[in-house]
Amino acid sequence: MPPDLLIVRTLIVQFFVLRDGESLYLIDTGFIGGKRALHAALLVRGWDALPIRGILLTHGHLDHVRNAPALAARHGAWIAGPERDLEHYEGRACYSGLGRVAGVAEWVGRRLLRQPAFRPDRLLNDGDEIPVWDGLRVVALPGHTHGHCGYYSARHRLLFSGDLFATFGLGPQIAPAYLNQDNAEARRSIHRALELPLEGVLPCHANQAAPALQLEYLRALATP
Repeated sequence: MPPDLLIVRTLIVQFFVLRDGESLYLIDTGFIGGKRALHAALLVRGWDALPIRGILLTHGHLDHVRNAPALAARHGAWIAGPERDLEHYEGRACYSGLGRVAGVAEWVGRRLLRQPAFRPDRLLNDGDEIPVWDGLRVVALPGHTHGHCGYYSARHRLLFSGDLFATFGLGPQIAPAYLNQDNAEARRSIHRALELPLEGVLPCHANQAAPALQLEYLRALATP
């Protein structure tokens, strides 16, 4: 694991802190309890006095964006996320087919938690470059949501893969159809991710295996 990378683990989802000089950047922000977990992890690493400058979102589902507006307001940080998920940030996403199950869960969760609608400061598209951590490239990996993306570090040959796949609970798996907006597209996105020069992958719903082993899990899921 790169020394300037911190994984923040919570009950159902993990997210990431990147240190770039004397500044911090988040990839996703977790769900309920995410702010407390972030604070505790930063204290342990000794990064608690460093400013959070920016937040990168892989997609607009509530378990990834729950804390983004509050953290951005508290730290004066910018938020960037995939443009095709704008409807999710604004709380107006539409689902079809089995995906309506996820849509209902999102609708209920946002109202129970009083999740505010927001618009990222920067809307991202495939191939955009983020000048953080010696450069991160936006990689469109649609299917889980229409705008779902990953962030690729060429320096580390590492992909932050969002919800492209998961490795906790029942083991390596693609999200079930009722959690995706386009299940067939989600499967195609696995092959797109594997076209990158990779040495490791970091999914958001994961066991504690190293990034290199997570990559092997992903390759296995791509095998017919």
